[in-house]
Amino acid sequence: MEKLLAFTNSPPVHYTANEKGFATKGVFQLNLKPGFLKNYAGYMADVMEHFKGEGIVFDYLSPINEPQWSWDGHSQEGTPALNKEIYSLTKFLSYELSSRGLTTQIVIAEAGTIGHAVLDMSTLGQPAEGRDNQARFFFNENSPFYIGDLSNVEHTISAHSYHSVWPVEEQVQNRLLVNGAIKAANPDLGYWMSEYCILQENEEIIRGGGRDLGMNTALYVARIIHHDLVLTNAKSWQWWTAITQVDYKDGLVYLDDGSKGESGRMGGSVESLQYNGEVRESKLLWVLGNYSRFIRPGMVRIDCRLSEKQSPENGVLVSAYKDPDGGGQVFVFVNLSEEQVLVNMGEKGKASTFITDEYRDMRFLVQPLNRLSLPPRSVVTLLN
Repeated sequence: MEKLLAFTNSPPVHYTANEKGFATKGVFQLNLKPGFLKNYAGYMADVMEHFKGEGIVFDYLSPINEPQWSWDGHSQEGTPALNKEIYSLTKFLSYELSSRGLTTQIVIAEAGTIGHAVLDMSTLGQPAEGRDNQARFFFNENSPFYIGDLSNVEHTISAHSYHSVWPVEEQVQNRLLVNGAIKAANPDLGYWMSEYCILQENEEIIRGGGRDLGMNTALYVARIIHHDLVLTNAKSWQWWTAITQVDYKDGLVYLDDGSKGESGRMGGSVESLQYNGEVRESKLLWVLGNYSRFIRPGMVRIDCRLSEKQSPENGVLVSAYKDPDGGGQVFVFVNLSEEQVLVNMGEKGKASTFITDEYRDMRFLVQPLNRLSLPPRSVVTLLN
């Protein structure tokens, strides 16, 4: 089952207050001309309608991206927005979509951090001035800005995992806090982790810059995926981005001109990359596949626990998922340690596994259930 999502960074420049695709310094509000909310909503509905006519139906539309940030530089399009502005835009947009018979669902609000999506950031010493606590603002039924009753709004809150993953102890605590806040706002509200790539430098990751095709970045991200799925119960996990030609840890597949053997020049200034290039796959591509190829839409996460010996403290993580229609179970193991780990699943027989490590890319291997091998620094998916 495929799902298509469209998103915007900024209104078209002929609608923006400063006639630019980025905001004005010191003006922290939606970069839109006064009275143009309906126009902008109509424009987005026009785009959805156009593609429907071409046979392409977008399942979701995200009209605002990281509204907590100022977006006042010319290097990237964007606009800040207050929660009240997002509320008004969403009402106009839902009406435009429904009045045209479009089924596209609006997803809110691509928060810049998971904290802004669900917490009062002033309690953490980070005043957000009407841009935080979005789950409660938009989806608590007692809120005057409740949007859960609009016809074309998906009952989910979306956020980005940036600035919340290091140190690992805080990565865990941040997600437990977010999960509790979502349940308090609305126990039926879903959660999407809708964007992540590596930005911050720490003891494990030197920096976001400098591509890494190996297992170091892959395992670093695998741990974040695990915690987002298990601790915040994320129903969707989205990486930024699929293909890149820049020397940065933001791709699954990389393109360079091949001028240096296993590497080469990268970036928009390399003219040859407009026509051709060397394609380099990353281990992160395959590790993401250990999750995405087997955990399919409609599956539910089920309880799965390790013995004390094979615990997260010892570098082993596991999550499990079940097809409610009887299609079996999927287990994803992450072995962060430098040692092989043997796992007894408590059953006899054999099962299909797919292994990604330094030497293998989702390599198929049938293994005994009572002696499942997790190679050093690997991700292993088991189908049972």
